[in-house]
Amino acid sequence: MIHTEKLTKYYGDLCAVDQIDLDIRKGEITGLLGPNGAGKTTTLRMITGYLLPTSGSIQIKDYSIKEDMLAIKRLIGYLPESAPLYHNMLVYDYLDYVARVRGLEGNAKMERIHTLADLCGLEGIMHKGIGELSKGLKQRVGLAHAMMNDPEILVLDEPTSGLDPNQIVEIRDIIRGIGREKTIILSTHILSEAEATCDRIVIIDHGKIVADGSTETLKRSSGQEKTLTISLAGADMDSVRTRLGAIEGITRIEQLASTEPDELRVALTASGGEDIRRPVYLAIKETAWILVGLSQEGKSLENIFRELTKEQ
Repeated sequence: MIHTEKLTKYYGDLCAVDQIDLDIRKGEITGLLGPNGAGKTTTLRMITGYLLPTSGSIQIKDYSIKEDMLAIKRLIGYLPESAPLYHNMLVYDYLDYVARVRGLEGNAKMERIHTLADLCGLEGIMHKGIGELSKGLKQRVGLAHAMMNDPEILVLDEPTSGLDPNQIVEIRDIIRGIGREKTIILSTHILSEAEATCDRIVIIDHGKIVADGSTETLKRSSGQEKTLTISLAGADMDSVRTRLGAIEGITRIEQLASTEPDELRVALTASGGEDIRRPVYLAIKETAWILVGLSQEGKSLENIFRELTKEQ
C-alpha cells in the first residue's frame, strides 16, 4: 500500500530523515515510535504530501508522490498532532463544511456525517461549540474530519498526545475499530498505546529506522534476557546475593523498592532464555525465607526502545 525508498529530508544542513525504506501493507496499523526530533512527523508529512522529500521516492498504491500528488491526497486522511479546527463553529456546522469541501451534497453528505458522528462518539455534542470541547473531544472531531472522504489510508500524528487515560482508551478503541477497514500509520510517544493498538512497530532514531516488526518480534530479536522479580520475608540482601547469585544463568541481582517494610523485593536478571523460576524456588526452599511473590517477564518494549534510542 505504502512504499518508500531511500526517503530523505534535509532542513538546511540538518538531516531529519535519512534514507528510510519502508513498506506498509494494506489493512495494517503501523506505529511510528521515536524520541523527540527522531524524524517521525517529518516522515508522516512527506507521506501525506505536505512536505516534499529532498531525495528518495514515495509510492502509494500505483501512484508516485512526485507525479500523482492530487490522486494520493484523495487516498489519505491526515490528523496532525493538534487538530486544525475552527473553534468558533458548532461541531455539526464544521463537519457539514468539511463535507461540502470534500464534494459531498444532499443525502450522501447527511449519511456520512451521521456515520462519522456514531463512529467517533460525537452524537451528544453535535450542537456544541468546538471551542467549548475538551482536547479529547476535539481530537474526535479532528478524526471525523480526517475520515470525511472515507480514505483508504489514515495518517495520525500523536493522536493521544495530551489526553487523560480515559480519553486515550476511547481514541485507541476508535482507531482499532477503524483499523479493521483502513490502513493506518500513527506516531506516538506512549509505548503502552503502541503495544495495545498497533499490529507493527517501527522505531526511528536520528532519522533512521532502528527496529521494525511486531512487539513480539522485537522482543525476540532483542535477546533472551528475562527478569524474575521475587518478594521475600525474613531475608537480607547480602544473603540473597550469595545464595541466589550462585544459580547458573543469573547475571544480575538488584534490590527494588518495597511497599511492605518487612519484605525484600529483588530483581534477578537471567540470560540464555532458561526458566530460572524452579532453581530459584528450590534455593529459597532450603532456607528460612518466606517466598511472598514471584513473577517473570521478558524484556519490555520500553527497555527495547531505550536501548535502541539512547545517546551513544
